[in-house]
Parts: sequence; structure tokens; C-alpha cells
Amino acid sequence: MAIEVFNRYEKKCLISEEAYRQMLTLIQPYMMMDAYQQSNGFYTISNLYYDTPQDELIIRSLEKPIYKEKLRLRAYGVPKADDHIYLEIKKKYKGLVNKRRTDMVLTEAQRYLKEKRLPEPRPHHNRQVLYEIQYLIDRCHLEPAVYIAYDRSAYFGDGLRITFDSNIRTRRHALQLEAGDFGEQLLERGWWLMEIKAENAMPLWLAHALSAMKIFPVSFSKYGKAHQLKMQKEVNQYA
Repeated sequence: MAIEVFNRYEKKCLISEEAYRQMLTLIQPYMMMDAYQQSNGFYTISNLYYDTPQDELIIRSLEKPIYKEKLRLRAYGVPKADDHIYLEIKKKYKGLVNKRRTDMVLTEAQRYLKEKRLPEPRPHHNRQVLYEIQYLIDRCHLEPAVYIAYDRSAYFGDGLRITFDSNIRTRRHALQLEAGDFGEQLLERGWWLMEIKAENAMPLWLAHALSAMKIFPVSFSKYGKAHQLKMQKEVNQYA
């Protein structure tokens, strides 16, 4: 069974194409390529974020509170109606990220999020995670808000995971994962989002490498960037 509960600290860095290639060389002695990537090369992750009609979850998140949460559907590639996907709730408290998810069939998850009623128990469900998601749904009137997809390269080793995302795209129409993989770019060409996900402290070899390359953490949220893009378009529309 896939891991369904994650607790870790995350650091994000925006890096150039040259820095990305240097990082790949640096991590080779310490980390292994993700098994899914070994079989498929870069792989696409597609997400559908849910929010209130007033975008309250992402607005609060951008204010950098001590605690924040997000709800999303996640799939690998473009799923079909009967494919298994993940329904995830992502929480962050004082810098510690807690991600909890449950395996669901796409149509089953869509029906649940529309009707707001817990589905009948299935062997692939994590009921505890569903109870937590239900609590969030009961507090907020959530609806599909934004689609975000990206191409990922991932490595892991000794409690550490590093991912590199490129071709990050978004849309606010056709808000179904099965509708296809397309959208507007969130990053300029040639830039990568590197995420360092560690259960404990960052290893010294990585800290030294980042310092030598002058790579520093930044505050970056894919959903946050998509929301800022939406706001800028609305400003331009009425300017």
C-alpha cells in the first residue's frame, strides 16, 4: 500500500536550468531516482484544488499564518473516470508539513466532494483521513477552484526527498482532472522549482552544496502563484 501520511519539513528554491543540472550531479552519490521515474522518466502530476467561492483557503495561506490547510485531488497523468487517484488534505503548522491522503476512484471522489457525504467504506479508503477531510468540508463550502499540473523529477534517500518541477501550468476552466493536461504557464521557461523535503535536519552535504551554489529558500506556492495570477488579471481587466 502506498504511504498515506507524511510529516516533514519542506524548503523550496527556484533554480535555473544550469543549477538544476549541477544539482543532479551533486545528489547522485547520496540519493536514488524515484522508482516511478525510473520506469517513466519525467512524470506528470495533476492537481485540482478546492476552495471556498471567495478563495478563503488560499488567501489565508498567503498571509503566512501559523496553521493553514489545503484540499486537493491528485493524479499521475490524465486519469480516466475509473482510475484510482488521491484525495489529499495538506496542513502546515509552524513549518511542519503534514500531508494525509486516501486512495479513491476518480468518480467516487468527485461524487463525494459534490454531495459532501462520506462514501460507503471500501478496502482502498483511509477512513481516518476521510473523517478529517469531512471536518474541513463541513466547516467550509468548498468547490473546484484551480487546476495545476507539472512535470516532475524526484530523488530520495535516508529520510530526504528532493523533487524538481518544471512546465508548471494552470487553468480555471475545465475543472476536472480527466479534462486533459493543459494550462497557462506559472514559471518562465528555463526555471525549476526544487523542493527539499526532510524528516529531520538537512544533511550537511546538501547544506554545503546549496551554500556553494548560492541557492537560497524562497516562499513559493503553486496555488498561491495561480491565485496571484488571477488577481493580476482582474486588476488588468478593470484598469
